[in-house]
This record gives sequence, structure tokens and C-alpha cells, in this order.
Amino acid sequence: MDTYSRLIKEHTRLAGVLLHPTSLPSGKLDKDAFRWINFMAEAGLCVWQVLPLGVPQQNRSPYQCYSAFAMNQDLLDKAEYQYSNVGQSSFKQWCEKEQHWLDDYALFMVLKQEFEQHAWYDWPDKYKNRHKEALEGFQQTQQEAIDTIRWQQFCLYQRWYELRQHAKENGILLFGDMPIFIAHDSADVWVHRQSFRLDDDGSPSVVAGVPPDYFSETGQRWGNPHYNWQSMQKDGFDWWLKRLHNHLELFDLVRIDHFRGLEAVWVIPSSCETAIDGTWEKVAGDKLLQRLHEEMGDIPIVAEDLGIITDEVNALRKKYHLPGMSVLQFAFDQFSDNPHKPENITYDRIVYTGTHDNDTTTGWFNSLDQSTQQFVMEKLNIHEPDTVCDAVIDSALKSEGRLAIIPLQDLLHLDSQARINIPGISENNWTWQFHWQDIPENLAVETRRRLKESSRLIKASS
Repeated sequence: MDTYSRLIKEHTRLAGVLLHPTSLPSGKLDKDAFRWINFMAEAGLCVWQVLPLGVPQQNRSPYQCYSAFAMNQDLLDKAEYQYSNVGQSSFKQWCEKEQHWLDDYALFMVLKQEFEQHAWYDWPDKYKNRHKEALEGFQQTQQEAIDTIRWQQFCLYQRWYELRQHAKENGILLFGDMPIFIAHDSADVWVHRQSFRLDDDGSPSVVAGVPPDYFSETGQRWGNPHYNWQSMQKDGFDWWLKRLHNHLELFDLVRIDHFRGLEAVWVIPSSCETAIDGTWEKVAGDKLLQRLHEEMGDIPIVAEDLGIITDEVNALRKKYHLPGMSVLQFAFDQFSDNPHKPENITYDRIVYTGTHDNDTTTGWFNSLDQSTQQFVMEKLNIHEPDTVCDAVIDSALKSEGRLAIIPLQDLLHLDSQARINIPGISENNWTWQFHWQDIPENLAVETRRRLKESSRLIKASS
């Protein structure tokens, strides 16, 4: 049994921090990442949640990547990609193990370089349509470049394995994030076209997104192609199984982003520029989860169930005993049945002050009108605006949720300047980084005290 499942079966209350590696001072998996784990252990925190580690496209979003398996090469310095004879045996073994995605990904990225970063569906037909002779001929002339990318991925994975071992030695669980959809311009869609709803020319007939909600009046048009669930069922959801196996080698716990998309998806005609003119369509998510359950048993998955969630989505989540999410920034309204209100948060929830899509708690509060600010302070039973951030954190820690996650920005009381993402906007996101001098000397001691008071001070390795 994995450590997370054992702790949950023991009804343990856990606490952690949300911080993407790109927000480390160096933005890399270097000494800063190891130092960060040391800080977490000192503070008594036992879960480090990150965003997807994939290779982001031009807007830097980790939710739109070139592969469902490859890691972002910018997470390591170029000097760490130097060839080493010491690692050649391990490299060969690892390449054989990861061959189901690695070779196609490396070829895909070298082809993108060849065609000036154009999307695969704009390549010459023989490459776009994966003609065997054309691909074999290209590979023969570009083997060195292909091997370089394979070596980069090997180095990235080895570094993550080292980091995970260091985390384990310090009682830290790693919490990953899996986007439910795949970018159209990705190695996965290029290779597995039959698994996606595409026209003959490779264009998506319909695209993914969400209808108008809290974040956007016109909804969010993500543009990802929808899955061809009927095709995926024919091979027993093989791609999904490999994808989840991959994530559980890297993480102790994995969040499925937009979990409600495993019950029904918002289908937008590809010709529509916004997400308004979409419709809900049922999908085979239940059959997928059943297949995953048969293959792996109880799996450490968190269902991101934010937004308008139907009874059917709740039933699907509960059928497989998956924890959902509650976000305290959504708690302050007049509706007594709001699932984000602290009094409504049950043990099968992961509770957040805010997520990567929210403003920081300080920024969120500062953006409210005066009457709403007063209402928030009344609900938190405080009188000073400067204490709102700490009060929200304490509310999360003292809630009944099995795991409380606090973004580092909130632990540091930072305002909107430290926000990492604004949904629906493609510019100037995913760039925030902290500096070690931003960490107060007493933060670890103070955090440990708060965890002890809320019965969340625990060593994950105990």
C-alpha cells in the first residue's frame, strides 16, 4: 500500500504547500528544489503539490504541453545534459522502458525544429500523416538530435527520482497534477489520431472548454481536441493506463484536472471563437475509472471538481472513493449548502485557500468591495483586514478536510503581484518566482505551531 493511502486509512490529517518548480528562485530542479524540501520538513509540512511538469507551449501554460509524458527540459540547466559514460547503461534500460512514448516524442520535437516550430497538422503530408518511409528516412539523418532529446528526458527523470527519494527521506509526499485534455499540437495526438475527434486533415471537429463561470463570462475555450472514447475503449484504455502508471511513478498522489470531464464534457464547435455555444456530452469516464481500478486497485487520485458539479459527477467521484476539492475563496456567499464553506467541508475533501487559478488570498480580499470585505471578516470572526490571510489559512487547517493545501504566496501574505495565472488570458502568466530572502526566519517555526494546533503535524514517513 502506498504511503498516502496508508495515512488516509489511518484517518490522518495532512497539510502541504502548492508551489510549482518554475516558481523556485532558480525555476529549476536544482539545489533550490532540495532546499525547498528541507524547508517543508522543518515546517512540518508533508505534501508538496506541483502543477504539470510537461513541456509547455509558447504561452508557458503547464496545462498545454507537447506531450503527456515528457518533462519540461527548462527544469534543468543545459550543463546537466552533458553526456556521461557512467549513465549509458541506465540510459539504455530507461529508454527501453519508456519506449512507448519517448521515441515518438523525440522524433516529434526534432520535426518541429525542422519545420520552424509549426504544428504537426501543418507539416508536409508525409510527416503529418506519419508515412513510414518518410519517418525512417528523417530519423536516419537526424539521429543525433533525436538522441539528444531522449538523453534530456532521461536526465530530467533521473533528477526527479532523486528529488522524490529526498522527499521520501524527509517525510514529504509529492502531489502531481494531470490535465484531463491533451494539446492538439502534441506528440500524443500526432501518434494516436484515432483516439481523438479529428477530421481527415487532422483538425479537431470540436474542441474542449468550459461554459461561462466564476472565472469568465464567455467561458473558457481551451481548444483541445476531444477524445474518441469509442476508439479508446477498443484497446482497454491503454494510453490512459500508461499515462497514469507514468504519473504514479513520479508522484504519491495525482490530481485529475477538470474531473467532471470524465462524466460529461463541454463540446464546442471548432468554428466558435468563444465557449458560449457549446453543449454537454456524456463520455465513458466511468468505464475508464473501472478499468483503472481493475488494473491498479484503489489509486491515489484527487478529483478536481470545482465549478458547477452535477449529482452524476458527485456519484462518479464517490463510486471510486476519490477526494474532491474545496476552495475557501469561494466560501463567502449567502448559500448555506455551498460546499466550500468550512462548516460543509467533509473528510473526503482537499481544502485550499486558493488554487493556481485564483488570485492570492490577500489580492482576492483587496479586490472585494467594502461591504463584502466586512462580510468576510464577520464570517472569519476577525476585525482587522491585515489578519484575513492568516484567518483563511487557519480556517483551512482547522477544517475537516483530509488534506489542507496552502499556496506559498498565501503563507507569505503576498498580493496580486504574486498571482501565477489568470484564466482565459494567455499573456504574462506562469512567471512568478519567490526568493529565499522572501521566507521569514520564523516561518518554519510558526507553520509548525499552526499545524500542531490543527492536528496536522505529522511525518509522512512515520
